[in-house]
Amino acid sequence: MATPFTIVQRWYRQTFSAPTRDQTTTLYRDWRNRFLWQRLRLWLWLALICLFSFILRDIYGLFFPFAELQYLPEVLKTQRLVINISMLLSILICFALHKTKLGRDRPDLLFLGSSWSISLASQLFATLTGFALPDTIGWSLLFLSQAVLVPVCWILHLLTQVSVLIYYFGVNTALGLKTPIPDHPGIYNVTFILYIFWFCAICDIGVYLYDRLQRSEFYARQELESAYQKLKVAEAKYRSIFENAVEGIFQSSPDGRYITANPALARIYGYSLAEEVTANSTVIEQLYVDPNRRAEFVRLMEKYGSVSEFESQIYRRDGSIVWISEKAYAVRDEHLKLLYYEGLIEDITQRKQAEEELRVFFHAVSHDLRNPVLGTLMVLKNLLNSEGLRTEDWGQGGIIEEVSSQSPIPVSRSILERMIQSSDRQLNLINSLMEAHISEVQGVVLQRQAVQLLTVVEAAIVDLEPLLEQNQAKLTNLVSADLPLVNADPTQLWRVFSNLIVNALKHNAPGLLLTINATHADKMIYCTVSDNGVGITQQQSDRLFDLYFRGASIRNSVSLGLGLYLCKQIIHAHGGEIGINSALNAGATFWFTLPIS
Repeated sequence: MATPFTIVQRWYRQTFSAPTRDQTTTLYRDWRNRFLWQRLRLWLWLALICLFSFILRDIYGLFFPFAELQYLPEVLKTQRLVINISMLLSILICFALHKTKLGRDRPDLLFLGSSWSISLASQLFATLTGFALPDTIGWSLLFLSQAVLVPVCWILHLLTQVSVLIYYFGVNTALGLKTPIPDHPGIYNVTFILYIFWFCAICDIGVYLYDRLQRSEFYARQELESAYQKLKVAEAKYRSIFENAVEGIFQSSPDGRYITANPALARIYGYSLAEEVTANSTVIEQLYVDPNRRAEFVRLMEKYGSVSEFESQIYRRDGSIVWISEKAYAVRDEHLKLLYYEGLIEDITQRKQAEEELRVFFHAVSHDLRNPVLGTLMVLKNLLNSEGLRTEDWGQGGIIEEVSSQSPIPVSRSILERMIQSSDRQLNLINSLMEAHISEVQGVVLQRQAVQLLTVVEAAIVDLEPLLEQNQAKLTNLVSADLPLVNADPTQLWRVFSNLIVNALKHNAPGLLLTINATHADKMIYCTVSDNGVGITQQQSDRLFDLYFRGASIRNSVSLGLGLYLCKQIIHAHGGEIGINSALNAGATFWFTLPIS
């Protein structure tokens, strides 16, 4: 609960406490010194004119005495002209100093000197004459004019006032001097003291508050200037991004006209300047080869608020056709009223051409390579199993002679089997190449279901038993039947385990020890396929899952390096991660994670 003391304390802090910012910063001191120097010149002019008016009064009074001055001491009547002239000369000296380097560098000293030259001149004259002079009018004019015209550095104002009052009360008390006023000869006059105190206090409070206000405004101006400079830098930076962006940047109105366009968009549409795009009155709908694409764009915007990879064909200025991909969103006001569309346009003509060329290439791979290999493989298998061939034993194998109208060609059974194996490898390579292309373009298609991991691992091991026996490898399966089910495609997981096992056999010498394991941790199944083989370097590990990367230690050179790449695609499609921990001569451990169903 607020008490009167806390209320007064809060008011005092808000009124008299310094701002939160540093008052002694170099910038503000420089500004305040310049302000003080400029205002001091104005005050000197005012003091000069004021003293000159009093000198004219004193000259006039020599010939035509003023009735209001008849009660002044005789010495003041005769010497006041000298005092005013001496003060006038001191002001002229201050004018001269004001133009010097000292006056510019230390306007505070010049302020004190000019003030004391006026306030103390009459006091020194009175002391030498033998009386105290309470110059109420002179001090009031001096302190008020300084507070109004030079309202900074309240400490300087207080110092000039205190100096005069200390001299008046201190020196006159020490010397025992009296005032020349018959009714109030003492220097300690209560009314006089209260008047001077409150007059000086009001002047100093006014100066302090004005100085504080100026300081706050100065920092506000500095912040504003700094913000303006930052805004200019940011504007220049984003303007540079806007002007130099590779993609076309645009803003389009709901009725289908471009409001803003950058140079890249102009180049896409075949214009030399961005202004030509916005100045062109052509409706955007007419730029599409298929006019319905604009309606589809608007429909998607209304439904989702944005579109991504919106591919269309458009006409360029010269009539040629290019492919573009749009990414945009709707900009609305606080009332959700549609203002405009904003987004990016990318020229994807080359990508579309490359995709078409790749499609033609894989069509050729599928038909011109795969089909002949399939045909050759079928002929060789039929030839090996044909009853219409004559077979004779030749050592461990046999000789097959083709019975035809041509000269018979003897073929060893072992050669025929190797030809079949070679055709199988070619077919596997072609199939892997096509699978890699499909997964790269379309992604891996999953047929998810609740899968027990042990069943998949056992199926992969059974299928690879002949290869394991051929490589004299020993495989240990540590996968438990108690693991949680995983939401996965069993066929694709079978491919992952098979590829990892085959990869280990392919890169190591016979007699390899393999271990398959899987553990449950944090809603994921952590699977590993470990071996005690030769291992690989860290540099190879970083690229092992890249497309077409082949390890240097591979024993069977007929490979495209697609197996591990396909493993990565399959695991990522399941929402997991895959990696390897290995070092040279320390074996390798392939690991991957699968989310639990």
